[in-house]
Amino acid sequence: MPNGVYIFKKFLLLLFQNIRFNPSNMKVINFAEQQTVVNKYMSELRDVRIQKDRARFRRNLERIGEAMAFEISKTLDYSAKDIRTPLGTASTLLYDDSIVLGTIFRAGLPFHQGFLNIFEEADNAFVSAYRFYKEVGIHIEYLASPDLNGKTLIIADPMLATGGSMELGLKAFETKGIPAKVHLCSTIASRKGVDYLTEAFKDTDYTLWCGAIDPELNDHMYIVPGLGDAGDLAYGEKL
Repeated sequence: MPNGVYIFKKFLLLLFQNIRFNPSNMKVINFAEQQTVVNKYMSELRDVRIQKDRARFRRNLERIGEAMAFEISKTLDYSAKDIRTPLGTASTLLYDDSIVLGTIFRAGLPFHQGFLNIFEEADNAFVSAYRFYKEVGIHIEYLASPDLNGKTLIIADPMLATGGSMELGLKAFETKGIPAKVHLCSTIASRKGVDYLTEAFKDTDYTLWCGAIDPELNDHMYIVPGLGDAGDLAYGEKL
């Protein structure tokens, strides 16, 4: 090997060894990388033949919410409680977290219901966000939330495209208090949206749960291959 080429390769090696990356503390869970029944529900959401059945589309969003809620339940804080039975007392581990389920309208409603099926006694919060299609911006126009101080906040937003609506939704909720834990949940996310959130919340211990992470966004900021417009598929086309 010519001496100049060898020196250049050594230089590149040292350069990459000394690059200091700034990793995010936010944890990302991608169900598509796991062997789970969630992948079946995801495939039906995407399938152009099956997704035309609105009831089935909504139910699959709900099922994915239930599956994510079950996994999130494993991360909660638990303590033993004595439960009285007809024949005695059973010591049972029950979670201590005070949970608030936050949802971004409108496609988030069936997704939200899945979480509510599991965390039946949770409080609920709602925010409305819409896109300016010309400017590709996000606007928050409605917010209803309980006190979030010290709570475990789970935000359900089925489509994570740019990450803008999820970020603004969380910031809107935080005007009602600072939660102790935050879980951000999406059925399908774009790689750009995931990268945006991991950078925006790199100094937090939030967890991002995704049914799948797709590689692209098109010119209209729709996820590709994605599934289309989740709100329209769940509730019909809008004007």
